[in-house]
Amino acid sequence: MKTKKLITLIIVIALIGFSSLVALNGLKLGNFNIPPVKDSIRQGLDLKGGVFVVYEANTDAKGSELEKIIDQTIEVFRRRIDSMGLTEPVIVKEGEKRIRIELPGVKNAREAIEMVGKTAQLKFMEQDGTVVLTGGQVRKSEVVFDRSTNKPVISLEFDSEGAKKFREATKELSKTNAPILIVLDDEIISSPRVTSEIPDGQAQITGDFTVESAAQLANLIRAGALPVDFDEVQTSTVTATLGENALKRSIDGAKIGITLVLIFMMIYYKIPGLVAGIGLVAYMLIILFSFVAMNATLTLPGIAALILSVGMAVDANVIIFERIKEEIRNGKSIRASIESGFSKALSTIVDSNITTFIAGIVLYYFGTGPIKGFAVTLMIGIIASMFTAIVITKMLLKTIADANITRNKKLFGA
Repeated sequence: MKTKKLITLIIVIALIGFSSLVALNGLKLGNFNIPPVKDSIRQGLDLKGGVFVVYEANTDAKGSELEKIIDQTIEVFRRRIDSMGLTEPVIVKEGEKRIRIELPGVKNAREAIEMVGKTAQLKFMEQDGTVVLTGGQVRKSEVVFDRSTNKPVISLEFDSEGAKKFREATKELSKTNAPILIVLDDEIISSPRVTSEIPDGQAQITGDFTVESAAQLANLIRAGALPVDFDEVQTSTVTATLGENALKRSIDGAKIGITLVLIFMMIYYKIPGLVAGIGLVAYMLIILFSFVAMNATLTLPGIAALILSVGMAVDANVIIFERIKEEIRNGKSIRASIESGFSKALSTIVDSNITTFIAGIVLYYFGTGPIKGFAVTLMIGIIASMFTAIVITKMLLKTIADANITRNKKLFGA
C-alpha cells in the first residue's frame, strides 16, 4: 500500500514536471509537434504593438435596425482585415453605435485605418465588367429556407430602379446560363448562375450553403446595400518596443511575486506549502493550455487577472492548511486532519470564489476591449484555482499521508 502510494505521488509530480517542460520548450516526435506555449498564445495590442481605432455610426437608426447595421459593418470590417493579411484582429461592438478594432502587429497604422474605414462598395456585375446595379439598389437581403429542398438560400429584393435593371440583365444572361458576379470592395463574394429572367425584383442565390455561410453572405450584401458613415472617434498606436517592455516587466513582476509567495508557503506550512507550490504549477499549466485551446488573446489586463487569480489560489490553500493545523492540534491523525480540513474549508472557498466569478460575469457583460479580456482570464483562473486547490492539492496531501513518508506533525505546519 505504502509503495503504491509513493509510486502514484512520483508519477503525478513527474507528469506535472513533464507538462511544464512541454509548455516551456514544446515537444516534437516525428510529425507530431507541440510548439512552446509562448509561441501559441495570441498577444494583444498592448503586448505586441499595433493600432486600435474606434468608429461611431453616423446614423439615427435605433433598436434592432441599428444592431443590424452594426453587425453588417463588423462583417465587412472583418473581411477587409482578413484580405490585408493581418492576424489576430479584435473587432467588437462597443456600446450601441461604436465598433472597436484592434490590429496587433500593424506597421503602417494610417494605411490600415484608411483601408478598414472606407465605405463599402457592392456591385452586381456581368463577366465583362458591366455593372448591372449597385448595393444601394438592394432593399432586402436575408436567409430563408427553400421549401423544396429545405436548404438555406439568400433572398434578395431590389428597389424599382434596381428591379428594372436586374430584369433586363437576367433576360440576357439566362440565354447562356451565364453567372452574375456579386462584388464587394472589388472582391467577388458570390457568382450565381442565371437560369431564368427575374422580372419582379426578387431573386434567390442558391448553392451549397450552411445557415452560417448563408447568413454571412446575406450580411455582406446588406452591408453594401446599407452603407453607413462612420466617424473615427478614437485612435491610438502602441509601438512594438513598448509592448515588449510591458510584457517583460509584467512577467518579471509575476515571477518575483509568485516566487516570494511559494517561499513563504514552504517556510510557514512545510509539506503542505510544498504541495501548494506543485498545485500552483499545475494551475499555471491549466491556465496556459486553456488559453491555447480557446485561441484567446493575452493582454496586460489579462496578465493582471492571472496574477490576481494566483493570489486567490494561494488564499484557498491558506484556508485549507489552517483548518488542517487546527485538526492536528485537536489530536487527530494527519490523514483524518486532511480530510476534515478540506471538508470544513470547502464552503468558505466556494462562497468566495462564486462571488468573484459573478463579478467577472458582470465585467464581461458590461465591459469592452481589455475589460472583457480581464474578465475572461479571471473566470478561467477562478475555475482552475478551485480545481487545483480542492482536487490536486487534496490528492497530493492524501497520497503523502497514505504513503506514510513522515509522521512528524510539525512538518504539516502544526
